[in-house]
Parts: sequence; structure tokens; C-alpha cells
Amino acid sequence: MSETQAPALRVGDLRKTYDNGVEALKGVSLDVAPGDFYALLGPNGAGKSTLIGIVSSLVNKSSGKVEVFGIDIDADRDAAMRRIGLVPQELNFNMFEKPLDICVNYAGFYGIPRAQALARAEEVLKEALLWDKADKMSRTLSGGMKRRLMIARAMMTKPRLLILDEPTAGVDIEIRRGMWKTLKEINAAGTTIILTTHYLEEAESLCRNLAIIDRGAIVEQGPMKSLLAKLDVEGFLFDIDGGIPAALPAIEGATLTVADDHTLDLDMPRAMDLNRVFAAFNAAGIRVRSMRTKANRLEELFVRLTSKEGAAA
Repeated sequence: MSETQAPALRVGDLRKTYDNGVEALKGVSLDVAPGDFYALLGPNGAGKSTLIGIVSSLVNKSSGKVEVFGIDIDADRDAAMRRIGLVPQELNFNMFEKPLDICVNYAGFYGIPRAQALARAEEVLKEALLWDKADKMSRTLSGGMKRRLMIARAMMTKPRLLILDEPTAGVDIEIRRGMWKTLKEINAAGTTIILTTHYLEEAESLCRNLAIIDRGAIVEQGPMKSLLAKLDVEGFLFDIDGGIPAALPAIEGATLTVADDHTLDLDMPRAMDLNRVFAAFNAAGIRVRSMRTKANRLEELFVRLTSKEGAAA
């Protein structure tokens, strides 16, 4: 298979047992298509970081196969790594260096000539909205700027596959949403992205395909839309005109609760007719101003899958 036809990442029966006997990966297999935005979800300790560590050659696998655009990491590690950009969870640059120097020096590790690296650094720092900070001490950057610098540094080598290990862990929602915009732009320009996260809203907002890993094994994988369609429950939020009555109407098969003084929260079977809901509202004198779907259905799927696996273990 040629590199242009090969998956961006192919992992086959990947296993990792650490020296202390912990079996971190138990035969993981997955394919990520070129150009995809792929989520790797799982609770802490599920094996996400071990998987990313093996793919990026920071962790030695016990057995299995890893290919990056058709290149086996065992057969030609350097060629495979040249196609990968890694953004780890921890901030791991020198806080006393300037963003421009951080990017240029990183490019130097990959043999990029300095003149070329300087031009590339200007390009990636402008894309990251950091060019005005290029000559400032990195420790003076805000938390969001430091995160964007990590991404800019990884993009210095023009990687075809960008891997981000929980890039928004511990940052506030404004920074997180700013990073989402940056990552969407990088993906739209043609870079394949793999994102590990435990923010389910993040995966649903950004990713087209996903795998859920729990206790070192993949418990579900496939297109985001297909996985969400497996849910037999839908959630809606209703914005109400006026106050909410003391006694809410009973709607058989559905759960209706008060979200706040002007919002009702409804969970109902996907097969249920919404007309039944509105009829019940009308009978109770509840006037609906607007309604919206609850965004984070993925959380329910995640909890269901991981708790099911836990019960079986």
C-alpha cells in the first residue's frame, strides 16, 4: 500500500505490560484515516497516554504493530517520527526561552536549516496569534498562550499527523474554546489530528471518529454520529416564558426536571413523539419560548460503556 493510500495511523494488536506487571494495553487495534479528527477517550489510567507514548516512540511496546502512513515504526522509526507532531499534556519547554527560539531550536532537532526555520517560526507563531510575543520570555505568557505555543512548536516540522495528549487539561473554558478553533483550522488545512481527552464535550465538538478505551482495551469505536445514534435516550432543554409551576406534568416514559427558574430539562426515549410533551406542557399552562438539544449525549454513552465493562470485569 502506498503512503498516500495508507491510514494515517494503523495500530494492530498493540500490547504493553510494564515491569511492575501492570497490563496497560491488552491488544488494541484501530485505524485513523488521513485528514481525520479522531478522539481517543477513556478515564484516567485507561491506557490513552501509553498508546500515544508507543506511537510517538516514547514508550516501548511489548508486542503488536504500529504504522504511520504505511511506515512501520520498527522498520523505519525516523521516517515515521518525521510525520508526527506531538503535543504532550505537560508544558515541557524552557520558560526562560523566547517563543521564537523555542520553535527554531525544535526545528533544528529535525535538521531544518536555521533560515528556513526562522521563516517557518514566523508562520506558525502568526497562526497561533503569538507573533507579537515572539521575543518575550515564555514564562510571561498566559496559560492559553503557553498551550498555543506547544501546538505551534509541534507544527514547525509540518507534521502530517498531529497527536495531542489532553491538550486542554486544567485550562478554563475560554482558553479551551480558543484552542478548539486553532485545532479545527489545522485539521481543515489537511493535518490529521488524534486527540486524547476526558472532556467528552470536546470530543463531540471536534471529532468525526472516536475510540473509547477502558482498562487497556477498546470498548467501542467508529464514527461519532453512529455511536451517538446508539443512544436510545434524547435530551432537551426548554426555555420557559414566565415562572415554572410548582407541580410539573407527568410524562409517561420521560423524565422532566427543573434546570433553573426558566429552564426545564427533559430526557425521553428517542422513539417518543415530542407532540406528547408539548400537549402535556399546554395542559399544565407551560409556555415554551425555545428549545435546544442537550449537547453532551456522548457522556451517557461513555458512562454506559465503561460501567458495563467494569461490571463484566
